[in-house]
Amino acid sequence: MLGWLFPPACPCDPAAKEWVEERLAWLADEFDDHAFNGRRIVVPTREFFPDHYDGSKFAARALLDRVCEYMDVVPDLVKLRFKSDEGKLGLVNEDGDGVGYAAGTYEEGYRKDTVTIDTSMLPDPMGLVGTMAHELGHAKLLGEGRIISDEYDNELLTDLTTVHFGLGIFTANKPGHSLPKQARWPGSTLFKPEYMTPPMYGWALAHLAWFRGEENPAWATHLKFDARCELKQGLRYLFKNGDSAYKPVRLRRPS
Repeated sequence: MLGWLFPPACPCDPAAKEWVEERLAWLADEFDDHAFNGRRIVVPTREFFPDHYDGSKFAARALLDRVCEYMDVVPDLVKLRFKSDEGKLGLVNEDGDGVGYAAGTYEEGYRKDTVTIDTSMLPDPMGLVGTMAHELGHAKLLGEGRIISDEYDNELLTDLTTVHFGLGIFTANKPGHSLPKQARWPGSTLFKPEYMTPPMYGWALAHLAWFRGEENPAWATHLKFDARCELKQGLRYLFKNGDSAYKPVRLRRPS
């Protein structure tokens, strides 16, 4: 009713909008089988996670194997390690001030890659899925030689890879913490976060629903309030204007 007063708008800034669209197209070129062409979207239900979870390291390993399956990573090629609260993987800014800790890390190996998880994550299985999906995203990008570690958007692209493979709900619900002093997007004065922000997740997930023709996707109910709001804003904008460089095949002009 008040659409004329509050027209739909993209949830993220122009530089982030352009990056999401360009990188989604890049991911589509890199991987044939993905959520944008019909692959199932993973949601936090027994259908996708039927194993009993009791917060143990054994249960976490079983959970990792499930996430490996959804990310197209061979489980036997991934070693799982744990780091205790006392030895948290600290993050610092350029001034050396602590800004939190890494819930997980990825290390490429000769025979096996290693995913290290902080034990403080064990009581939160769905948060753990998001962390595991992100680290396995590194395996898809770094481990398979698709990008190099000092790529300017390494962590951002790893987040977006989880959306591409259908696990974006988990990473959007618990986004990574960017350092306080952020870099800028190339050729722009706008700040570039280290990890995807809720508006960026909203825009990426809106594309996922748009590609699938879902104006009111059922899976959106599994998103937390902030992420769901960003998704809905992005959906309104896409379905009204179609303003994106990354379009479903049905909306692309013949070359």
